[in-house]
Amino acid sequence: MNDFVIEGKSKTEFEIEDVLDKVIHGDCMEVMKKLPQGFADIVFIDPPYFLQLPKKKLVRWNVNTAVEGVNDEWDKFASFEEYDDFITKLLISVKRIMKPNATIWCIGTYHNIFRVGKIMQDLGFWILNDVVWLKNNPMPNWLGVRFTNATENLIWAVKDKKAKKYTFNKDFAKKFDDELGYKIGINVWKVPLCAGKQRLKDEEGKKVHSTQKPEGLLERVILTSTEENDIVFDPMAGTGTTGFVAKKLKRHFVMTEINEKYVNATRKRFSENLGVY
Repeated sequence: MNDFVIEGKSKTEFEIEDVLDKVIHGDCMEVMKKLPQGFADIVFIDPPYFLQLPKKKLVRWNVNTAVEGVNDEWDKFASFEEYDDFITKLLISVKRIMKPNATIWCIGTYHNIFRVGKIMQDLGFWILNDVVWLKNNPMPNWLGVRFTNATENLIWAVKDKKAKKYTFNKDFAKKFDDELGYKIGINVWKVPLCAGKQRLKDEEGKKVHSTQKPEGLLERVILTSTEENDIVFDPMAGTGTTGFVAKKLKRHFVMTEINEKYVNATRKRFSENLGVY
C-alpha cells in the first residue's frame, strides 16, 4: 500500500502505518470506523456550511457578471435537523480517533458555526478559543443591503474538560500578530482568501474547489497547535490544503476525501509542488 491514494473500501480495518501521509478516497463516516482509535494529535474540519443560497444565479448588479458562489451538492441539506444530525455523527466519529490531549479545529461562517459549537458542547468537547479569520480581500456585498462578510470563525477545542497538556505554541501565536500590532497572540487572524498560484484550477481555468482554504490559515493552525512529527487528521480534505501544509511543516497527515476530482487534484498538487507522490 505505497500509493498516495488508498481506496477506503480496500480494507475492513486500517493500521496507522497503512494511512500515514496518505489520502483515503471514500466517505469519511465509513472510513473513520476503520481507523485506529486515538491516533490524531490534531483534527481540522472544514465541513459543509449549509449556506442555503437561492437557486437563482447571483449576479453583480454593476457589471452584470455571474458570481461564482458555493452551489455544490455537498453543501445542500434538506433541513437544519438533517445538517445537525450530519455534524453530530461526524464529531462523534472524530472524537474516537483523537488522542486524549488532542485538539480539534472546526471552521465555519455565521450560517453554521453557532450550530456546530452548540453540538460540540453537547458532545462534551471543551472549547478553548474561537478564532476570527479576517480576510484581507473579502467578496463585496454587491447589493449593498447588508455588511460585507469579511470573516469566518474557527472553534478550537479539546475532546473534554479533563484534557491536559494539549499543544499551544505561544511564540508562534505572538509572531503572527505583528501585522495587527499586538504582541500577545490574539484570536484575530488576518489572512487573505486563497488566490493566485495557490488557487487550484481545472483544464478550463475554473476553480477546482469552491471553498479552498488559504495555506496561510492552515499554517497558523498547525504551527500554533502541533509539534513536528505530530499527526494531523482532516476528514473532509477537499484539495488537500491541510496535508499539503502539514507536509511542508514536517508534520504527518491522514486525509479522507469522497470526491475523486478533489483527490486527483490533491495528488497533482503534491507531485508538482513537493516533488512527491
